This record gives sequence, C-alpha cells and structure tokens, in this order.
Amino acid sequence: MRIPVSVLDLAPILRGETASSSIAASVALAQRAEEHGYRRVWYAEHHNMPSIASSATSVLIAHVGAHTRTIRLGAGGVMLPNHSPLTIAEQFGTLDAMYPGRIDLGLGRAPGSDQNTMYALRRDPGSADRFPQDVLELQAYLAGRTRVTGVDAIPGKGSELPLYVLGSSMFGATLAAALGLPYAFASHFAPQLLEPAVAAYRREFKPSAQLAEPYVIAGVNVVAADTTEAAEQNLQAVKRGIAVGIFGRGQELDDAQADQLLAQGAGVHVDSMLTHAAVGTRAEVGEYLDGFLKAADADELIVAHQAPTTEARLRSVTLLAEALGG
Repeated sequence: MRIPVSVLDLAPILRGETASSSIAASVALAQRAEEHGYRRVWYAEHHNMPSIASSATSVLIAHVGAHTRTIRLGAGGVMLPNHSPLTIAEQFGTLDAMYPGRIDLGLGRAPGSDQNTMYALRRDPGSADRFPQDVLELQAYLAGRTRVTGVDAIPGKGSELPLYVLGSSMFGATLAAALGLPYAFASHFAPQLLEPAVAAYRREFKPSAQLAEPYVIAGVNVVAADTTEAAEQNLQAVKRGIAVGIFGRGQELDDAQADQLLAQGAGVHVDSMLTHAAVGTRAEVGEYLDGFLKAADADELIVAHQAPTTEARLRSVTLLAEALGG
C-alpha cells in the first residue's frame, strides 16, 4: 500500500448474529487484512453495548493472534482508567510473549461505558484524572523499571511494548506529545478537533526512547462496495444501526422504525459521527482517502470498515486494499 493502512475492528454483533459469530467474523476480517497487507488490526474496549463484542479486548486479541501469522494486533484502545496499570502490563506482556513483535497497546482515558457500567466495573469516577500517571506507571512496568517498589509485571517486564495514546481532544494530543508517544485520533466518530489536535501534537512533540519523530494515526470510516449504489445502501444500514445502538438501546426496531429515529433528530448526530467516511467504489474511496490523508496530516490511516453484513465488510477490506495498491 502507498501508506500504512490498518483496521479498527469494533467487533460488531450484527442483526441476527451472536457474540460467537461476531468473534468468528473478527477472525475472518483480520485474516483478510493480513492477506492484503494492512499493517495492524486494533480492537476497542466497550462495555454494556449489545452491538459490540470487544469488551474483553486482550482475550479477543489472543484468539485472533492464534488464527493469523504476521499482522500486528492491539488495543485501540484499552480504557486505562477501568484497570490497574499492573493488570494491563501483565495482560499485554502475556500477549507479547505469545506473539512476539506483533502486539500494540493503545490507551484511552474515556470510560467506554455509562455511569452505571463504571460502577459495575468498580471504577473510581476520578480515575480518569490519574490517566497521565497511570500511563507512566504502565510504561515503567513494560520497560522493567517499576515505579512500585518490589512489584514487576510478569510477563511484561522488559517487553518494551509500543504504547499509543488515543484521543479525540486536545488533552490526548498534548499528553502524547509530552511523553513522546504516537498519537491516534478517533476521527472515525469524533471528528471535531482532528486538525487542531494533530497540529498541537506535532508542534509540542518531544522525542522519547520509543519515538524520535511525531507519528499520527487518523481514524476514518470506509464503506466500499462494487457499486456506488450498493455502498450507499450499506451506509444507510450502518446509520440505522448506530441510531438504534445510541438512541434505541434495548429495543428491537425494524428498518422503518430506525429511519424514523434518524428523521427525528438522531440523523444529525449520526451524520456528525460519520463526517469522515469514504463511501463508494474502489476508485471513489481511494480518491476520498487521498484527500483525507492530507487534511488530517496523518502518517497512517486506521479504518473502520462499516457494513451491515460480514461479507460486505470483508469485501470493503479487499476493495480498499486494491484502491491503495495492496
């Protein structure tokens, strides 16, 4: 591919599917991405969401790792305030021991859930305020220079796993810059501050042992199909799914009801989330991404392939790779 392109797999539980079939689809997606030269596949930590099966992120990575050979796998990301740094160092140290040289660890400070779920996770509501300190503690465990006397991450100690800071605001940009870490912006669903955040990150970046120069990964949605009409139909189905997932949780809505939800105001929110979306044929998505790459000032794209069926997602993976020469 002309530029590094990766996949963000939200492990969707599509209509009529189960968690088991969703996980099988994630394996197939990673295998297809590996076949076509994508750099990495990341999985996002979400909780209490009926349409997402990636809550146990490290377990999913381990399973996909057993069914792939070379592609990098990681978290995009682990919501660190939900966990102790030691626990994550041990989990991802174990993954690195299983799949050496293939594991990434992206870190976010959002809860990935609602207030009740935060309680169920036994999360301290103020834990996000400790995110910078927790990142440093985690980094120290992985480097073999623990900040907690007498405590090491085993496995994990000395693994030097690459860390990435995830964000959709200026906070993540400035933290990644200060720590000299790569920065991944969640522009696939929170596009508003993409350009100023990336500019601030590049301007304020300080080299570190992990990274000498700033490195930006930008998220973007892709709905690629063999015809423009098919891509547009898939996009509408995706919009329905997002609207129902956010505004109709717990309800079983048919297409007409989901369209009504979109028309009543949900559509404005969904369209905002999908601001950065390449929709269309192989050539159309390739052209869109060329422009997005320049506007985002990114070194790598991470793509959320959006489609209402597993077959359509796999086809989107292939078409995008062909568009970018992979």
